[in-house]
Amino acid sequence: MKYMLLMQFSEQTDLPPIHTWPPEDVKAHIEFMQATNSKFVADGVFVDAQGLAGPDQARIVRAGDNAPVVTDGPFPETKEFLVGYWIVDCESPERAVDLAAYVSAAPGPGGKPLNMPIEVRQVMSGPPEEL
Repeated sequence: MKYMLLMQFSEQTDLPPIHTWPPEDVKAHIEFMQATNSKFVADGVFVDAQGLAGPDQARIVRAGDNAPVVTDGPFPETKEFLVGYWIVDCESPERAVDLAAYVSAAPGPGGKPLNMPIEVRQVMSGPPEEL
């Protein structure tokens, strides 16, 4: 089964934004993410992983009558935003949770584990059977 591990930043946590970290801490964090991808490949669970640009570069698009309607971000009402994700293919939801816990411990300022919340969601291969 495939699962998406969603790494989110929230103003409700006491995590400082990455652009405020010392350069050596940013480097250690990115190296951890690269090593995590390599570990997931070696473990045979890696499907994809991507870091995302900040919400200031986000755009909301809606269908318009003659052309798309595009709204710039960021949006003041947004308290959380997605900073990256992994798609993993593993044998159980419990394994997906273990992988998410590993990612959650990524180093932050001073090398201290971030314990960032990681949302785990199954990637659906089709509609639910009851439909």
